[in-house]
Amino acid sequence: MPLFNEKSPTDYDAIVVGTGISGGWAAKELCEKGLKTLVLDRGRNVKHVADYHTANLDSWELPNHNRKSIEHLKDYPKQDRTGYTTRPEHVHWFVKDSEHPYDEEPNTRFDWIRGYQVGGRSIVWGRQSYRWSEQDFEANAKDGIAIDWPIRYKDLAPWYSHVEKFAGISGQKEGLSQLPDGEFLPPMDLNCVEKEFKKGLKDKFNRALTIGRTAHITGKSPFKNRGTCQSRNRCMRGCPYGAYFSSLASTLPAAEATGNMTLRPNSIGAEVIYDEATGKAKGVRIVDQETKESYEFTSKIVFLNASAIGSTSILMQSKSNRFPNGMGNDSGELGHNIMDHHFQIGASGDWDGFNDKYYKGRRPNGFYIPRFRNLPGQKKSDFIRGYGYQGGASRENWWRGIKEMNVGGAFKDEMMKPGQWRLGMNAFGEMLPYHDNKMTLNYDKLDAWGLPTVKFATTIRENEENMRKDMKRSAVEMLESVGFKNVTSFDRGYGVGLGIHEMGTARMGHDPKTSVLNKWNQVHTVPNVFVTDGACMTSASCVNPSLTYMALTARAVDHAVKELNKQNL
Repeated sequence: MPLFNEKSPTDYDAIVVGTGISGGWAAKELCEKGLKTLVLDRGRNVKHVADYHTANLDSWELPNHNRKSIEHLKDYPKQDRTGYTTRPEHVHWFVKDSEHPYDEEPNTRFDWIRGYQVGGRSIVWGRQSYRWSEQDFEANAKDGIAIDWPIRYKDLAPWYSHVEKFAGISGQKEGLSQLPDGEFLPPMDLNCVEKEFKKGLKDKFNRALTIGRTAHITGKSPFKNRGTCQSRNRCMRGCPYGAYFSSLASTLPAAEATGNMTLRPNSIGAEVIYDEATGKAKGVRIVDQETKESYEFTSKIVFLNASAIGSTSILMQSKSNRFPNGMGNDSGELGHNIMDHHFQIGASGDWDGFNDKYYKGRRPNGFYIPRFRNLPGQKKSDFIRGYGYQGGASRENWWRGIKEMNVGGAFKDEMMKPGQWRLGMNAFGEMLPYHDNKMTLNYDKLDAWGLPTVKFATTIRENEENMRKDMKRSAVEMLESVGFKNVTSFDRGYGVGLGIHEMGTARMGHDPKTSVLNKWNQVHTVPNVFVTDGACMTSASCVNPSLTYMALTARAVDHAVKELNKQNL
């Protein structure tokens, strides 16, 4: 990609900070609309395919047979809270806590899982891609919680279609009001046990089960330079086929193809520079990650896409006479209302039968059971909002033999055969936007680049705890009712952020007195600054949020360019 060099200009039409899910979309849309755009990322440069150095390795070719070592984990005490991000196969996509520290207030926990490189966490995201429903956008207003969204589903629906067609989302249309259908590539297949579960849920509960809607190309690829999913399930290593959506495989190459993009990696966003005379931003100051020197770049518009915590950190660091508490923070809401999806709770069970059935490949996807609680016309639960389940069925492998005290050839032969069918399901629930779930900047503890570190104070509350009880209870009930045996529930514990869906730190709203951004994702009081990543979210829904970030970004760019052409920015 065209990299910034000593001959590159310092003045641009637009600056984008961040190259992940939303930053890649901002770059693509701005460049395709003709704007000369500087794209900044705080991490190292990564080249699609060439830098996916573990993508084709088998487990025995990885360090420690792909197991983590105690010595290795000393650098990742918080990044390892997921249990999977620090495996040798993909640990290089996640930051070392020893190099990027942060703190938590006593008796609170926030799991800030970060990937600092060009492409960001779009290289490693879970790829589940769902539209929000009208009910999601109305929820705050109807429940009297926090503030109302300044948009509704109809405002975003055409932009969902726009980004789905380019990203490539596979899925099955179901006609559900709580989970709107989209522009889908062919769905992946459910296996035989999942089909039985789907039928049983419909018959006994009138609940839906569908294959996950995922950003993978299925069928014949309609995209230039992107291939079809090979069902290797090595997605977090980086996909050399470009079969799943990432900014490296999709939006950044599209931006590059216009000739309008300049990419500058190793560029840590330090502040948006405010012009007191015009009341607008005039550019961005960065700190070079390698040299630690500061540089300033100017532009007509600025898009912040550094993730919910990163973008808000930049706004909080952007202090001036007009904004002594951070750019756009007249409401005092900047840094507050952190949300995530709480999960790691559900159940699993055995299925008798289908011993002559198996499946082909390693499908990088599972089934999805859409929300069925607190829908219109239903009796209210002892919590508001709802949850869905992600899960899958498979046959046990040779690991089941570890608990057996057997030896010999017959035992080995038996372990080479597929074992019992077992299905598991994990719930993902909505978290409410609590004002005192927050982040602050610690100027007494600077990082290696002289910038303040972040301190979090976040917990779940009674509504989420009540929801979690129902998540576990409902999972057991559904499995047992459909005929699964040996059903066991689980609750592996949860800390805010562990879902890696952090949201809400610079929320959208109608009123500058209670929100940071307007309905176009503009900072209310600095109209040429846009924030379209997770920071902008006003509530959380219970579905994965990345598709909504994409749609909001494309919509905001369209508005920004129109306003720029009218000389309103």
